[in-house]
Amino acid sequence: MTIPPLTELLLDRQPADYPLQGYRRAQLLDWVFDKGQLDVNAMSNLPLEARRELHDGFTLNPFAATQAHESRDGSTKFLFTLRDGLQTEAVLMPYANRVTICVSTMVGCPAGCAFCATGALGFGRNLTPGEIIAQVLVASAHANLAPKAIRNLVFMGMGEPLLNYANTLAAARILLNEQGLGFSSRRVTLSTVGLPAQIERLADEDITVKLAISLHAPDEETRRSIIPTAHAHSIDSIIAAAKTYQQRSGRRVTFEYAMLGGINDHDWQADLLAELLRGLIAHVNLIPLNDWPGSVFTPSSEARLRTFAQLLDQNGVPVSIRRSRGRDAGAACGQLALQGAALSTPHLSTPA
Repeated sequence: MTIPPLTELLLDRQPADYPLQGYRRAQLLDWVFDKGQLDVNAMSNLPLEARRELHDGFTLNPFAATQAHESRDGSTKFLFTLRDGLQTEAVLMPYANRVTICVSTMVGCPAGCAFCATGALGFGRNLTPGEIIAQVLVASAHANLAPKAIRNLVFMGMGEPLLNYANTLAAARILLNEQGLGFSSRRVTLSTVGLPAQIERLADEDITVKLAISLHAPDEETRRSIIPTAHAHSIDSIIAAAKTYQQRSGRRVTFEYAMLGGINDHDWQADLLAELLRGLIAHVNLIPLNDWPGSVFTPSSEARLRTFAQLLDQNGVPVSIRRSRGRDAGAACGQLALQGAALSTPHLSTPA
């Protein structure tokens, strides 16, 4: 099934000639989102004719192929080949008391962060809502989990979610809908490089997911040197948008900060970051840099990492050091790079 019809099902806007209506629709949703069944022929309580129509007219799995790369820590990176030959990735991370999935919203990424392998790929195209949601369904099936056994989701894979705004929000609504995957909004996090207008637009939506902003530097010179697109939006405008989001949503805002040795890990930058976040209910995630082939950066030392965290803490900023999972499988933060594959179509300068 393509996602536009599925979206219409969830929003009660299905066309009159849709193969399934009423309680049959509920049965279909149960098969897909509760049981995780992606083969309509296996949906035994649906009429045979309806199954034929669904099989002939739609697909529940938009991926032509799926490869799973398992890490020693139990995480699994999925490489999805889309029907047009392009590829994207997701990461499933089991913990002692929860299962988290990191999904992509694009093929590649236009932000071009210099320390990120995904940024080095460039931008291929936006993913559809169906391609975003299918990452959860296919990953859970591979792990022999019911889709709703995955209770935490982060839009932190490939791409900038707020540059694929409509499709990301459509996917989020299905993820949060009780007839869909029934996620709690407190367990869904959207990560952005910091686009003020889109953050403020998100603040006016009727869903309030957790917001994570990839700041990575508290000063303009450093930030622009590691995030080529950062010149378009000042740090002050990003912080102002974060305050607006917090005021309207009532949610704490997380700031992601990749620790780059000798670049953004100085004492003065910790102090400046603390000053920048004053008056904002915020949490800082310090992320030790994850190496990838071709990277010109080195991780901050463990001593520098801890000193930076201590300085933030002393300045009253809640902080944690986020140890990435799946490094040996190329699944850690900043490592998603299609296992070295090139994009199948010419790169585009901006998302459509």
